[in-house]
Amino acid sequence: MARACTSWGCCTWLILTCVCTWGHPNPVDLGRQDVRNCSINPPYLPVTAVNTTVQLSALRQVMLTQNLSAYIIPDTDAHMSEYIGEHDKRRMWMTGFTGSAGTAVVTMTKAALWTDSRYWTQAKQQMDCNWELHGQVGTSSIDTWILDETPSRGLVGFDPFLHSIASWERYNTALQDSDRELVSIPTNLVDLVWGPERPPIPSGPIYALQEEFTGSTWQEKVTAIRSQMQKHQEAPTAVLLSALDETAWLFNLRGSDIPYNPFFYSYTLLTSTSIRLFVNKSSFDTETMKYLNSDCTGSMCVQLQEYNKVRDSVQAYALGDVRIWIGTSYTTYGLYEVIPTEKLVTDAYSPVMKTKAVKNSKEQMLLRATHVRDAVAVIRYLVWLEKNVPKGTVNEFSGAELMDSFRGDEEFSSGPSFETISASGPNAAMAHYSPTKDHNRNLSTDEMYLLDSGGQYRDGTTDITRTVHWGNPSAFQKEAYTRVLIGSIELSTLIFPSHVSGWTLETFARRALWNVGLNYGHGTGHGIGNFLGVHEWPVGFQSNNIAMEKGMFTSIEPGYYRDGEFGIRIEDVALVVEAKTKYPGNYLTFEVVSLVPYDRNLIDVSLLSPEQLRYLNRYHQMVREKMGPVLERRGLLEELTWLRKHTEPLAEPLPGGAPGPVSLAMLMAISSILVNLGWSI
Repeated sequence: MARACTSWGCCTWLILTCVCTWGHPNPVDLGRQDVRNCSINPPYLPVTAVNTTVQLSALRQVMLTQNLSAYIIPDTDAHMSEYIGEHDKRRMWMTGFTGSAGTAVVTMTKAALWTDSRYWTQAKQQMDCNWELHGQVGTSSIDTWILDETPSRGLVGFDPFLHSIASWERYNTALQDSDRELVSIPTNLVDLVWGPERPPIPSGPIYALQEEFTGSTWQEKVTAIRSQMQKHQEAPTAVLLSALDETAWLFNLRGSDIPYNPFFYSYTLLTSTSIRLFVNKSSFDTETMKYLNSDCTGSMCVQLQEYNKVRDSVQAYALGDVRIWIGTSYTTYGLYEVIPTEKLVTDAYSPVMKTKAVKNSKEQMLLRATHVRDAVAVIRYLVWLEKNVPKGTVNEFSGAELMDSFRGDEEFSSGPSFETISASGPNAAMAHYSPTKDHNRNLSTDEMYLLDSGGQYRDGTTDITRTVHWGNPSAFQKEAYTRVLIGSIELSTLIFPSHVSGWTLETFARRALWNVGLNYGHGTGHGIGNFLGVHEWPVGFQSNNIAMEKGMFTSIEPGYYRDGEFGIRIEDVALVVEAKTKYPGNYLTFEVVSLVPYDRNLIDVSLLSPEQLRYLNRYHQMVREKMGPVLERRGLLEELTWLRKHTEPLAEPLPGGAPGPVSLAMLMAISSILVNLGWSI
């Protein structure tokens, strides 16, 4: 509840250029006007601002007992999760700011928040004048502020379970030469202040997936990981798993502790002779216990230990003659600091993270089936919109609710895989916008509409984006849409050598936009799981993703955004498959498994090359052939008529149409691939 402020500090604003990030968590659009005024007495604040005086005062009292000059409050949980539970939203409780991205730092006299440009307006609306707002440009600006606001020989506290190893290294390096000390405090100070008001840790049931929804048994997976341990040149004796999807995948277990993700709070310490699973034991019923330990023998028996005992257990194990293999991207400093350096075996990603990234034939079959049912839900929604938007009765929020409802009608549905992005007109220009019941716009035939949504099903996870226009789009809107579509086609049809990083390929998705001076500021795609995370690392097109391999699934999602006017994004999920080439070689390409037509009303056929047009017509023919019988069998005849209309072949371009010249972007991409392969250029 927003309360009137009774005590005020001074507010200072530092707006900096930010680096765009990619992900589905979205801010509430509270308008662009900054209604705060902290320079007058008494200051003027919007009614949405939260009074944080009490919690700040209490935190500072606790900081005094620890002799701290500053305390860092990040926005994550102990597993570096993308989505976090209510009881882990410490930064939100301290600041009043509900956006998903941001870091807070509190000293004895000041408090500051760093967040990126998606959330500046929201932060100004929600925070009181106890807080300064800073543009998010990485930890360097936070370091500078801490050095400016803390005394020499000051202690800067942090919860080691809420910081990655890399985050700790950056802070530690910055403070080491400044006569300040970074202090690890395993007991979170915000939790002490939050007290009984803190939401409880979820205690929902942990359940086993039926065999029909799994690619292999958990025993087979454990055996495969142990085999990797034996073959590793550094001879690790154990693998420590910290990311929630790692344990969920390894044991074919699911839960409901995390929004939009079927995860449960857990760690795993898998050794060559034992299996230790750290969980909330009360979440296991007799049936799940039997699933894990029925007829088990020796090294295949799972020992359940309490979730909060993981640090002590790892520390005790590390006393022996052991080597512990970790993935540094998801292991927090809270576990890293209790393992002697000489007993660590490190990779960016654990063997489990890399193994689950490559789907076996059954997992591929499951994900394909998921996308068929998901396409039914999306097609039903698009048909409904086409009929009802002209009536002026549909808004972004009601539309999003209906989309979620249609998915809920599908077999094996387990809810949305992220908060639905339902954005009309200028709201679509904000790549991560989502409506609320109180803040939304009506859909109109005069504006573009962007729908980015996905579902969780027992057999897979989906994510698809379609942009549509029911009226008369401008020539520029059609050009921008078509160039985004060309980027999707160019990347989807690309043939490339195996073991090439996605980072070297994503340029092809931007070429058609770059040729005319357009671009987009988010990533081009991400991995996707089998009833796991909608953003499944380490697959994708970013610099820290691993090389592409046959059997991986990734989204392909170029876009374009005109601030204050409209936004375009086209997103499909694609499977990495072997490519058929004229000459023998180990080459790969993508096979799109999303099955929803693109908006014909926005396609400027004259911009398409003959090859691109042929691909587009082949894709629509595939959609018609796969989805037509499904819609007919289910009696969705109106949707079937719509599908046939929207998948009719597009006319060939006029004579003279040809692919554009090879651009600098194309040459750069090709050169990057060659370098990635170690070839001379």
